[in-house]
This record gives sequence, structure tokens and C-alpha cells, in this order.
Amino acid sequence: MTETELHGYCYSVYTWIARFALFEKGVEYRLIEVNPFSETGHPAHPFGKVPLLIHNGFQVYETSAITRFLDSAFPGPSLQPVDVQERARSDQIINIIDSYAYWPLVRQVSSHGFFKKAFGLEADQSELACGLDASPKVLAALNELVTEQGLLKTGQLSLADIHLGPMISYFEMAPEGAKLLRSYSKLSQWWETISKRPGIEQSKPKLPR
Repeated sequence: MTETELHGYCYSVYTWIARFALFEKGVEYRLIEVNPFSETGHPAHPFGKVPLLIHNGFQVYETSAITRFLDSAFPGPSLQPVDVQERARSDQIINIIDSYAYWPLVRQVSSHGFFKKAFGLEADQSELACGLDASPKVLAALNELVTEQGLLKTGQLSLADIHLGPMISYFEMAPEGAKLLRSYSKLSQWWETISKRPGIEQSKPKLPR
């Protein structure tokens, strides 16, 4: 019997992040589909959101808490640097993503530049434009942090990579996002490398064509 369950929504970028971390840690789990846009959302989440992880009866929500728990609770490659400065940098990048990147990159550019069209819905061009106006500041900040080894100087996959990868993937699915991303050479090179990892492809949701 599977001891680990991930409750999530198929197209949620945060569910994808959690699945990416589960893959990299080699954790077997059961995926339970929950629609956070339903009337009640997730009944076990006080805010009705996803994802939510349950392991041996222990429940944890909020994606960064889930991925840190997975890294600490399971064997496999460490996804958090030992060096205190590098760990702080990883945490900083995750906070940038959650605080400043998610809305313009995913909810505005990806949603109105890709998803709406893919589902045959009318995109809100003003939302897309707002996202494209806000994205350069975020991309520039992330581009400035990329080192020659990757997001971190260790050159090893980190929770920061796992958090950012799905966000950038969704962003570049919109033609406008892909074009804008190419303006940031270090971030584009990082994405070219991370996008080839089996984990990001294996955990990727099945998207409409």
C-alpha cells in the first residue's frame, strides 16, 4: 500500500513542482486529483488549495514546505545545499518565484498566451500585456543570480531548480513568453539544461495540443 499521497490538480504548476521533487527523490506515491477551482476546493486545506502531501498520516501543504519535507524525510540526492550561503540563495530564489514570478509568468502570460487558446477560450489581452510588462523585472533578477554552474554554484540540482523549472516551462509555452525569455542569456542557458532532465518531463502534466 502506498504510504505517500499527493493531492493536486493536473494543470497546477505547484503540483508539477511537487511531482518533480518526488521524482528526483525516487519516492513512490499515489496522485489524487483535486480541483481547487471547485466550490469547496480541497477540503483538507484551510484555503482549499493544492498541492497537499500526506505521508503516513502526516499532512503538509504549501509547495515549498512539501519539497523541503520530501528532501529531509526521504533518501536520495540532497536537494538543499549544505553551505549556508548557497542554501540561503536557494531559499531566496524560491521566495522570488512565489512572491514575484508566479502571477505574471503563469497566471498572466502562460494562462492568456497559451492555456486559454489551447482550451478554445478567449484570452484576455490586457492580462497578457500586464504579465509581459511585469515579467522582465522578474527574469532580470533571476538572470542576475544564475552562475556558471547553474542556479547555484554547487552545480547540483536544488529545490530552487525544481521550483523554477515548471514555472519557466509554462511561461515559454506562450510564444510571447518564449521570445522574452531569449533576451536573458544566462537564464535561457539554465533552462536549456534543466529542461533536458528526465524528472521534469516525467512529472509534466499532459497538456492540450
